[in-house]
Amino acid sequence: MNSDELRSKYIEFFTRRDHAQIEGKSLIPENDPTVLFTAAGMHPLVPYLLGEPHPAGTRLVDYQKCIRTGDIDSVGDPSHLTFFEMLGNWSLGDYFKEGAITMSWEFLTSPRWLGIPPEKLGVTVFAGDENAPRDDESAAVWRSLGIPESRISYRPKEDNWWGPAGNTGPCGPDSEMFYDIGREPCGPDCGPGCSCGKWLEIWNDVFMQYNKTEAGTYEPLARKCVDTGMGIERTVTILNGKKSVYDTEIFAPIIAAVTSSMVPAGYVYGTGGAEGDDKDQSIRIICDHIRSAAFILGDPRAVTPSNVGAGYVLRRLIRRSVRHGRKLGLEGPWLSATAQAVVDKFAHAYPELKANRDFIMEELNKEGDKFSETLQKGEREFEKLLPGLLKDPRKTLSGRLAFKLYDTYGFPIELTGELAAEKGMTVNRLEFDEAFKKHQELSRTQGGQTFKGGLADQGEMAVKYHTATHLLHRALRMVLGDHVAQKGSNITAERMRFDFSHGEPMSVEELKRVEEIVNEQIQRDLPVSMTVMSLEEASASGATALFGEKYESQVKVYTVGDPANFFSREVCGGPHVERTGVIGRFRIQKEQSSSAGVRRIRAVLE
Repeated sequence: MNSDELRSKYIEFFTRRDHAQIEGKSLIPENDPTVLFTAAGMHPLVPYLLGEPHPAGTRLVDYQKCIRTGDIDSVGDPSHLTFFEMLGNWSLGDYFKEGAITMSWEFLTSPRWLGIPPEKLGVTVFAGDENAPRDDESAAVWRSLGIPESRISYRPKEDNWWGPAGNTGPCGPDSEMFYDIGREPCGPDCGPGCSCGKWLEIWNDVFMQYNKTEAGTYEPLARKCVDTGMGIERTVTILNGKKSVYDTEIFAPIIAAVTSSMVPAGYVYGTGGAEGDDKDQSIRIICDHIRSAAFILGDPRAVTPSNVGAGYVLRRLIRRSVRHGRKLGLEGPWLSATAQAVVDKFAHAYPELKANRDFIMEELNKEGDKFSETLQKGEREFEKLLPGLLKDPRKTLSGRLAFKLYDTYGFPIELTGELAAEKGMTVNRLEFDEAFKKHQELSRTQGGQTFKGGLADQGEMAVKYHTATHLLHRALRMVLGDHVAQKGSNITAERMRFDFSHGEPMSVEELKRVEEIVNEQIQRDLPVSMTVMSLEEASASGATALFGEKYESQVKVYTVGDPANFFSREVCGGPHVERTGVIGRFRIQKEQSSSAGVRRIRAVLE
């Protein structure tokens, strides 16, 4: 079974069971400064798991593109990926444990669907602690389906518990499904969930049945939800008996694009041997990183390479690819050829890749050319330093020298670390970080991310700011013209950032008028109402829609003011205040350029 068939079968299975198929969302989360990218299939669904009604109903299914940056340094081994696809189904107050587990088991084992032999599967459930009891309910369902007690593992909270989006909120146990790859057990306690490599996780059912209070207690929820997730790449690997995700048909055309650019020609991926293993690792890194970069650049909310945030991660992915391309001796337009293989492979499932193909190629080649020059200078300087470094018995490159490579030659610390490791050395990262912080505060943008989802803060102030973006959007259109369209926003409990299309800086008078209009609507204490309607009805009613968003056939429309004579009407997921009077006084702090043709307003509520 290939990835297209798996994706199709999953959607078919759940739509046959009354799940509405919804659109996967952008890789760049809206209104969530806690994450750089959508990191899980459930990420865009968090507001609905927290209580917002979904316009498509209470049973949902989709496939979602995801990026996780914490494993970038591990990419190159046979299993780690930066970009991956997640299949998911949800129950919003509908079925619960028995329904979710029974459907998971049927999809995994039925010959009509995946047909995995039942004896190859094992599961984990929550073992219980002082806050919540052992999940005997899930274990009983698994036993009723034929899973013997020997293949049911009871695991602690760190393994089998989904925490709240913040410090408080909905949470609960999960039950994970594992495939036995056939290795000998590592010991008498080896079972599903063991980290020895015998058991590979393929699916996870999360049961949100508690609310964590500010006092730290766990209270049962009246509205219980289910969130599930299955990774396409890992499942296809299992279904086809492969040892690595890179050995599947998912990566075959991307690998072919890379190897066809190698000089001398004729290298075959997977040929083995020490030299071959080293080359294969570089090929895997390029395939993963260019696939990730193509999806980021092809996204409706695409970011471009930069030195901060998601743009920094994108730059790092491209630059790491370029370096490994040099190691392989790739020649010709190999960056764009590899990206084209990605577009060809995935455009039918993600049409935005084809629509944004030219932009993907342009940005990849521009960044690749720029970094090739940087790389040559940095590597030459490193080679000059090498004889002296190798004489040091500590085999440590000082943070001061690492920072010089960064500051003078634009050479990223991650690549300096890779060069050092190849020579059996380490980098004094603590010393580098100290020098780096003195120069500029970028360390917060590198690497990992903390997953929450939806609005970063579902609290009172974040909701006020979210509603204020609607007022600001409408006021900008009134003052500057109908060409103004929202290009993104970023909200915390302390401030808001709003990007919009406009070709020149706003005047002092324009900013003052926008501020006045927003505050007038707040002082009027207008009602805020929500209606579910079709996208066509929303458009006909005068509602605006957010830039780059994918919408379902049924959407939620928020109206500020009397529905017959409203001030603002937008398609939006929420949440919002009930009346504008509670928002507070709106004040613009700064207006500046964000990118070509896009301006940015920073504002606060007082």
